Amino acid sequence: MGSPTLDAVTEALRNVEDPIFQKPLGGLGTLVDVRLEDDRVWAKIRVSSPSEDVRQTLQSRAEAALQPIGVEFVELELEVNVPTREATSTDPIPEVRNVILVMSGKGGVGKSTVATNLALALRRLGTRVGLLDADISAPSLPTMLGIEGQPTSKDGKRIQPLQRIGIKLMSIGFLLEDPKQAVVWRGPMLHGALQQFISDVDWGPLDYLIIDSPPGTGDVALTLAQKLRITGAVIVTTPQEVALQDVYKSVSMCQKLNVPILGVVENMSHFVDSAGVKHEIFGSGGGAKIAEFAEAPLFGQVPIDTLVREWGDQGTPIVQAAPASAAAQAFAGVADALAERIAKEHFDRGGGESAPEGEGPKRLRILR
Repeated sequence: MGSPTLDAVTEALRNVEDPIFQKPLGGLGTLVDVRLEDDRVWAKIRVSSPSEDVRQTLQSRAEAALQPIGVEFVELELEVNVPTREATSTDPIPEVRNVILVMSGKGGVGKSTVATNLALALRRLGTRVGLLDADISAPSLPTMLGIEGQPTSKDGKRIQPLQRIGIKLMSIGFLLEDPKQAVVWRGPMLHGALQQFISDVDWGPLDYLIIDSPPGTGDVALTLAQKLRITGAVIVTTPQEVALQDVYKSVSMCQKLNVPILGVVENMSHFVDSAGVKHEIFGSGGGAKIAEFAEAPLFGQVPIDTLVREWGDQGTPIVQAAPASAAAQAFAGVADALAERIAKEHFDRGGGESAPEGEGPKRLRILR
């Protein structure tokens, strides 16, 4: 077999299918550049998700496509181009590409734990992330991220969010003099505070703004749906039936507000003891039932792990503190699934022919 030519290499790579859109890179227009030196190939590919699964799948598909023509070494540089929502002219945060509501039907299912670890998992993928604690009456973000202090303003108009582990943060908890102080506000005050957290905070350019909304179907989700173009919602539940009955109501509310349900996370799914035996303490199948009802994918099942509680209480979520643990890996899988789902939603909404638009690419290199 003779040495491969640049034309042959380019054509082979043009026929590689994007793992999210299931269309050839050539047709999508995402094969940016190809170089060939001494049977070694370097290629730049634009992707719409920072997902680790996408990176690995593209690498294996590129290698498989090039092996028959004699290429043994492939270096891929992925240009991550997170797609952006279609914000209106009155949108208060036009530089935020995607706004994701994390919701639950009732309290106690670990919604804030999921929201915090999901934000960190997306940040670890190299994206720009913000986290807004919209649970005004019961803020938990300061404790879960171990951060104190009051936000400041550079110009007396815009509030600078606090930052920790590379994530921009805002919570009513940062504004309370006493963390044990109760926030006893009626609807209009909650509405006003939430509006300030969105429009008066200098979030800057973000790929994802995760909003930890209060449990149930109250004013907060309604206010957010009216003020913002929301990319979609992530529904958090536990497997037991008593939790599911309230989650169905959250799904119904999203449908009435035309908020797309991106996926479902089943938290506290099971427990694995020291002998490796799996125990489904709260039953099984709850997340799958909600996903079927919502016509959305089940993003993942997060196991019960004492490390989640221990690290959360210490102010460093498990995704950051123990990334190799089973729970952290589950959260990372949820982040991958969410990023891929958002990219696919934008792709389908745009007609399903070309890759969704975005700007400000980030480059991630893969070597094999």
